[in-house]
Amino acid sequence: MKQNNDGILYLFKKNKVAFFHGRGSFARAVDGGYEIAVKGAPNETLAAKHVIVATGSNARALPGAAFDEAQILSNDGALRIAAVPKRLGVVGSGVIGLEMGSVWRRLGADVTVLEALPDFLGAVDAGVAKEAFKAFTKQGLKIQLGVKIGTVKTGKAGVGVSYTDAKGAEQTLEVDKLIVSIGRVPNTTGLNAQAVGLALDERGAIVVDAECRTNLANVWAVGDVVRGPMLAHKAEEEGVAVAERIAGQHGHVNFNTIPWVIYTSPEIAWVGQTEQQLKAEGRAYKAGQFPFLANGRARALGDTTGFVKFLADAATDEILGVHIIGPLASELIAEAVVAMEFKASAEDIARICHAHPSLSEATKEAALAVDKRTLNF
Repeated sequence: MKQNNDGILYLFKKNKVAFFHGRGSFARAVDGGYEIAVKGAPNETLAAKHVIVATGSNARALPGAAFDEAQILSNDGALRIAAVPKRLGVVGSGVIGLEMGSVWRRLGADVTVLEALPDFLGAVDAGVAKEAFKAFTKQGLKIQLGVKIGTVKTGKAGVGVSYTDAKGAEQTLEVDKLIVSIGRVPNTTGLNAQAVGLALDERGAIVVDAECRTNLANVWAVGDVVRGPMLAHKAEEEGVAVAERIAGQHGHVNFNTIPWVIYTSPEIAWVGQTEQQLKAEGRAYKAGQFPFLANGRARALGDTTGFVKFLADAATDEILGVHIIGPLASELIAEAVVAMEFKASAEDIARICHAHPSLSEATKEAALAVDKRTLNF
């Protein structure tokens, strides 16, 4: 992390970007722009014609159970645990909850995940979610769905969580540490938006249009602090696009081809629509799937969990979604993003030569499976 941060400071210097370390907020609007107050060492007041707000997001806390980062942990505290806890609780089975829970499980903690929703990974393709639940359960994660959290109490012995399970029974979970991962909220507290009349929505997010313009002239906002998925690479693409627009160019971000990744083991990655979304909109589609169990490279790696799944339009064969659970899914999804950006068909991928042996062969085979033409399964 230090190397990455130092690398950014180097890039600032290389590209003649002045860096002011502190907490920034709007001071006032002035002729031709805005004044930005920077509370740091020393305090500064900056003047700017254009302002880009990229203040990110914060972890959402459970009501009545504020983060102390010692026993009740956000994602930040979950990365700073000094020793492997014997008993670890996770509230929320979303991306961060599963990533943190699965890491500490593999390091030896006894992990219990409590999820309020009745379905596991509801935003993920149902077939992938089912495979993931099976894999995580096999690893020893104890996942309870449809629970209702009651009180959370801390003490010398650890953390006690009272909850009602899916059958309506009252339960208590005793753990040494509790990770709370129930979503994130836009980080606009302290921005002093009211000083300049910057519009926020009911969630506290900055209101922007499709090009990341706010209600104020020359004030832009990107990333977690605006609408859309809270993903670092989405924020980066928006930041580049806004810089291009300020420079008079035509920046563009295609939200339909932003890849999603869950960095668990096995990894989960997808782009485009899920089967349940296609069914809901009544779109006719074809599906093809190929297991890593039949992939030579996966067998050589000793990691054959999961599969690659293609969804394509029934009439045109255009790729509508690609879903992967398995080794290096985060890397394999890039081919699907490129294909969808250029509106490729499943047959296009099926006819491209993929190196052997490689995990990417599973992508080719899944594309072949759309027309039931797999070669190795």
